[in-house]
Amino acid sequence: MKKVAAVIPAYNEAERIGKVLSAVCLTDKIQEVIVVSDGSTDDTADVARKAGPKVNVLELASNQGKGAALLAGVQTTTAGILVFLDADLIGLEPGHVESLLQPVLLKRAPMAVAVFEQGRLATDLAQKLAPFLSGQRAVKRTLLESIPELDVSRFGVEVALTQYVHEQDIPIVHVPWHDVTHVMKEEKLGLAKGFGARLKMYQEIISSLKISRGRK
Repeated sequence: MKKVAAVIPAYNEAERIGKVLSAVCLTDKIQEVIVVSDGSTDDTADVARKAGPKVNVLELASNQGKGAALLAGVQTTTAGILVFLDADLIGLEPGHVESLLQPVLLKRAPMAVAVFEQGRLATDLAQKLAPFLSGQRAVKRTLLESIPELDVSRFGVEVALTQYVHEQDIPIVHVPWHDVTHVMKEEKLGLAKGFGARLKMYQEIISSLKISRGRK
């Protein structure tokens, strides 16, 4: 069986990442966990180091964005299957991670995407409307490496992946995750800063879509 590694980008998630790592480290099918502290100014890296022997921590000197952090994590492992997870998930259990991996391990599809259900209305609705934005996914390394210009995507990594599989008519499996949600930007940063961060994220997503369409 191919080696499986989880890559978790994190920016100032010391309060939340411990519980995420507990669930991931208890997932037998994952052999390696890479936490990329993306210029964090809190104790994110220290908390991650204490999570167990599976966990490797990569610290970026400055905040480079989610896409750059994901790619930095991918480059530190040779794993043939990668699991991307957000560091601020709430309610994550080992069973959720295993269910996400199953379609890829069983070769039903080269990518599986988790969609929140029965977690919290705001995040459930957002993922039902736009499941391609989900940061929780399992993907074969060969698929990831076949996507051109992925390195220019920041929050657009998820969009770039989904856009590519649709362009190439590659199967994708959506996996329902019951009772899982995450902390929204407005809750982390306050209403004004959080809304600004959300607008920036959407701008980067639109930029990623334009790049993808330009290849057609």
